[in-house]
Amino acid sequence: MRPMFRIRATALLLLPAVFLPAGLALAQVPPPSFVPVPPKKPAALMRTAQAGPAAASGAAATAAPAASPDIQVAAAANQRAANETVQRINDYFNSFKTMIGDFVQVDPNGDRQQGQFYILKPGRVLFEYEAPSRIELVADGRSVAVRDKKLKTQDISPLSATPLRFLLSENFNLARNANVTGVYQDDIFATVVIEEKQPMVGTYRLMIMFDAKTMQLKQWTVTDPQGYDTTVAVSNLDTSQRPDPMLFVINRN
Repeated sequence: MRPMFRIRATALLLLPAVFLPAGLALAQVPPPSFVPVPPKKPAALMRTAQAGPAAASGAAATAAPAASPDIQVAAAANQRAANETVQRINDYFNSFKTMIGDFVQVDPNGDRQQGQFYILKPGRVLFEYEAPSRIELVADGRSVAVRDKKLKTQDISPLSATPLRFLLSENFNLARNANVTGVYQDDIFATVVIEEKQPMVGTYRLMIMFDAKTMQLKQWTVTDPQGYDTTVAVSNLDTSQRPDPMLFVINRN
């Protein structure tokens, strides 16, 4: 069984925070099924991700003649909508310090695993996989440990070098993350795409999807440089309970 996020030396994702590029256009994303089949990445999203935000802005300018006032108004409306979406997602993530819920994970080979997760910000999370999986993933604010409960072994990685760094940050701010390459919304989902390019390894992509009306977290997909997706869908979310801090202890002895 593969552990969550396929944590290993060649599958680390760093997410430094700087700024959100101006002129980011809104696009439509076909809504994936909530049952976590890895969503197909729309062509517009792939072009934006490959060419970068500047190229996306240039493409929009080429496709839309500047002389048309209607097109100018539409572009301005899209930019406002993207900014509003970013702000609503920020507000949602910063509205809670704790979260408990269920998850279903689909690995690149199609294997499906499920269990419960517990979040205590900043930086702490526990994913408990149900049998027959032997895996447990825990982050204590500094490190992430993937445990094999049967063999009683664990692999430890820095929290700062995994996607968990982004999802567990105390001050969630998409507008100050230079790795954001797209913000998309339709009537069902709002989607954020984040990329990290690592020398000699390739590009990792994190796609996070939210309910378009409530901005509640729905699922995320991590894509490795070979194009393999690991998707996690969450449900039954509860932000009123505070998990026991002892759940997040990593024994380093």
